[in-house]
Amino acid sequence: MARVHDPAAVQPRVAWIGLGSNLERPERQVRGAVEAIAAIPAVRLLAVSRRYRTAPVGGPPGQPDFCNACAAVATTRTPLSLLDALQAIEADHGRVRDVRWGPRTLDLDMLAFDDRRRAGPRLELPHPRARERAFVLVPLADIAPTLTLGSAGRVVDLLAGLDTADVRPWGAA
Repeated sequence: MARVHDPAAVQPRVAWIGLGSNLERPERQVRGAVEAIAAIPAVRLLAVSRRYRTAPVGGPPGQPDFCNACAAVATTRTPLSLLDALQAIEADHGRVRDVRWGPRTLDLDMLAFDDRRRAGPRLELPHPRARERAFVLVPLADIAPTLTLGSAGRVVDLLAGLDTADVRPWGAA
């Protein structure tokens, strides 16, 4: 039986990734993560936002500020395959998952993967809390202001309803 080639199966999809760090030189961690993401096989870096300084949300008190950014990539990987690659980068950067919303060397979250919706034990798309987090939406608006996060709405519209006072460009006083 002849195999039928499905061109849609190999067409690159766009994924949006949130990056964050508040330990061990956070800006350097985020820059290194962008380089590592660009080196993932079957992934092409499309855009990277500016870096922002943000106060921690949740978790234990007394944490240092985060450096946050977002990246867009084109990939032929599946969402779970890309997630595995992102988690390997986190591990390479010394990520330890011990305290929920605690300090971390690196946090890479898949925010959206084209217009796919997915609810599973390892991955939910779009990210279920992205729509309520200014530290995600401000950098995401740099690179994808009209991106729609499922039924929640467009990034720029979601951002209009949030307090962004604590999201400052990295390096700003």
